[in-house]
Amino acid sequence: MNEALPDVPEVRVVGLPQLTSGFDLVERLDLPMHLKVHGPLEPLGGEQLAQLSERIGLKGRGGAGFPFHKKLRSVAEAAIKRGVRPVVVVNGSEDEPACRKDTVLINRAPHLILDGALLCAEAMGARTLVIGVTRESTQRSMEAALAERGLSNGRRSALRARVQRNPVRMVTGAAASLIRSIDGGPAIPPGRKISASKSGVGGAPTLLSNAETFAQLAIAARIGPERYGNTGLYDEPGTVMLTVSGAVARPMVIEVPTGVPLRYVLQLAGAPPVPQGVLTGGYHGKWIDAAAVDEAIVSRNSLQQVGGSLGAGAILPIGQDTCPLGESLRVAQWLAEESAGQCGPCYLGLPAAARGLEDILNGGGPAALEAVKQVARNVKRRGACSHPDGSAMFLESTLTAFTDDLAAHVLGNGCGRPVEGVLPLLEGGGTPTGIPGGGGEENGPSRQKIYVDWTLCRGHGLCADILPEVFQLGADGFPTVAQADVPRFAEAKAVRAVRRCPALALRIEEDTRGQAPSSRTNLPVLSQGRGRRALGR
Repeated sequence: MNEALPDVPEVRVVGLPQLTSGFDLVERLDLPMHLKVHGPLEPLGGEQLAQLSERIGLKGRGGAGFPFHKKLRSVAEAAIKRGVRPVVVVNGSEDEPACRKDTVLINRAPHLILDGALLCAEAMGARTLVIGVTRESTQRSMEAALAERGLSNGRRSALRARVQRNPVRMVTGAAASLIRSIDGGPAIPPGRKISASKSGVGGAPTLLSNAETFAQLAIAARIGPERYGNTGLYDEPGTVMLTVSGAVARPMVIEVPTGVPLRYVLQLAGAPPVPQGVLTGGYHGKWIDAAAVDEAIVSRNSLQQVGGSLGAGAILPIGQDTCPLGESLRVAQWLAEESAGQCGPCYLGLPAAARGLEDILNGGGPAALEAVKQVARNVKRRGACSHPDGSAMFLESTLTAFTDDLAAHVLGNGCGRPVEGVLPLLEGGGTPTGIPGGGGEENGPSRQKIYVDWTLCRGHGLCADILPEVFQLGADGFPTVAQADVPRFAEAKAVRAVRRCPALALRIEEDTRGQAPSSRTNLPVLSQGRGRRALGR
């Protein structure tokens, strides 16, 4: 239990593939194979792209669900009004433990994402494209894709394209955090809410959306709105990429048309026949009960109607044999640790909420329940980013979805069920994906190095408190080393130090000296038909 998901888990598809086309042929679609599978792509004007996005109802697939055509028009209008060139940013910073759909697309179909981003850049006259990632695998794949297109050094194109690698951390994926890091700052929210469409990278209007959104745009631009609308629901056409984990036999990323029953998706992954509850939308999402699972279909509207959320596309069932409040407490504690430590709602509110939920489990009674509800209300809409809002929504949903268990803990001696740790987290049973070297024997040579970025370090001293085996503070209050080997027995603590550093000044990399080059595990073959004709240039 509590095993971190791999960067590229099993990939499945229901119906005809769109985003996952070609996955049954090769592990990664390089540029020649990408063109054979998807065919060439003709450029479109800015208004044409906006109309296309509007006709297919394209909304951001990173969680917020903002209509893409409105964002596109807003950026274009701001750029024209100010007389500056806009910037295009692909957000591939998928750092939630239960999400892997964007990571799969970047690792296996990077050119589909670049197609959508380059369509937008050319239509708006942008000269800067940045792809934000946090994992070593996604960085390698996207840098290789830029090189395959001759965009890695900017000499063969007027467009400057690059990959921005940030630490693996929940707040890193926030739009404001990514923009701040691109501008040379730390990958944490700036403390004030600014519209990227008006003032983003370098103060320029910035079109920022997640990787799947750009890939969906590339599909629609190739096949047109009519064919795109033939798949899925009338009001939400196309397919959706989901990450299914939790209490399942086979964690997977799956591409499904909208309108597919949620129950069928859970069956494909080997979920319990009657789950106690299903967390929809990830750790900033909402729980639904077993009755709602029978009613729900895969669509943003349907999940909202039954009290759930499509969010970032993560679906996590839990079985009848585990305590749902205890499972939720583990997530609440992790969310509290993911705070950037910049504002009261995050720094104080989220740990207080987690402690309150723990008090309920420990027999705190009605007073503990009311305290948790009050804290959840207080943190909403007061943070420097959306992290407190999403965390509060998760907590309130927990209290609403499991009323019988809540009553057993508040009014009795508890539900009597153990906490199995079925919801994947990045600490405890598993090392954060993308930071190699988790698990294994405690003895033996180190497989990790930890580095201090002096341009970010502010001398908080948490690294020395968490990882005294490596860091000691000098007379000036700063670490005395810039890099060091991490002992095997301290690898989990090193990960914790990286994730808790308020300035995001630490990073971990695999020490590959003396090791044979690693070979990637063969990926499962998709259940797709092989009768499609490959398209050339």
